[in-house]
Amino acid sequence: MSSTAGRTSATPPTLADVAELAGVSRQTVSNAVNNPDLLREDTLARVQEAIDELGYSPNRAARNLRTRASHLIGMRMNPAQEGTANATMDRFVHSLVETSREAGYHVLLFGGDHEDPLAGYDDLLRSTAVDAFVITDTYLGNPQASWLGARRAPFVAFGRPWDHPDATHPWVDVDGAAGTDLATTHLLDRGHERIAWIGWRKDSRIGEDRRSGWSRTLRSRGLATTGLASRVEDTVASGREASAVLLDEAQPSAFVCASDTLAMGVLHTLAERGLAPGRDVAVVGFDDSQVAQVVPPGLTSVRQPLEDVAAEIVKALEGLLGHPPYVGPGVLLEPTLAVRGSS
Repeated sequence: MSSTAGRTSATPPTLADVAELAGVSRQTVSNAVNNPDLLREDTLARVQEAIDELGYSPNRAARNLRTRASHLIGMRMNPAQEGTANATMDRFVHSLVETSREAGYHVLLFGGDHEDPLAGYDDLLRSTAVDAFVITDTYLGNPQASWLGARRAPFVAFGRPWDHPDATHPWVDVDGAAGTDLATTHLLDRGHERIAWIGWRKDSRIGEDRRSGWSRTLRSRGLATTGLASRVEDTVASGREASAVLLDEAQPSAFVCASDTLAMGVLHTLAERGLAPGRDVAVVGFDDSQVAQVVPPGLTSVRQPLEDVAAEIVKALEGLLGHPPYVGPGVLLEPTLAVRGSS
């Protein structure tokens, strides 16, 4: 008689059932699930065959009680903003999910609320549903990092601690100033000297960081920045309006933008005026969105190494959740420039 006899289809197979079918002890089955390196190859193969045949799934809840670990990483997703071309977070989330899975973790996404930046965190923390968090909003005044820190909840930030440069939590970021330095240098090397900047409002630390790369690069060549910069909201319409004003008042031959969204607005303005991007006026964006890759003639854009960001975040999470926990220094990664027809 098969070892499965006597169990109805409604009763899930147990560890004992696997042990009986494979002819091994329960501890051996447990090792096959949790510490496969301890078993000989033939024994491990026999147990895995039994697991597959029975459709056995280790009891996650029981394992969690024993190890006090869910193997889940919580990350809040904000609603997509209308009127933008930014899908950077999509690429980052995909990279984080893949890298986390390879490390034995899964990412639990939960909804965001523009009115309440802490929505969702408290429930997950109280229920111990996740082992740690990844936060992505480190802009001025955002309370997530300090709130989690005060509750000693493990987290890694994608973004520098702009408000608290002495913060001790792990973080990973991309050097925005280095990216716009690349973009501006590229345009200078192409012969442009009047290079305009379209960026975000002054209270955006990320926007100001990106602006600093443009301004320092021009000044290092003895070139003016006065009258060549505009600070606006991150929408296509804002980029369109700002570029129209700059073309009329400052006559730049090139634009560097804080985002592909703003750069798309510049492309609209050029089209309305019968100007060809790359030939008449050069345009460079930031983030290398899918839109940048497909819009004619192709938008030159600063590309963030989001796959590397995800790998560094997972490495930092493993350190935080280790025994004993380890917190390394912040990691600042260098972007690259994807050159296309617009420049």
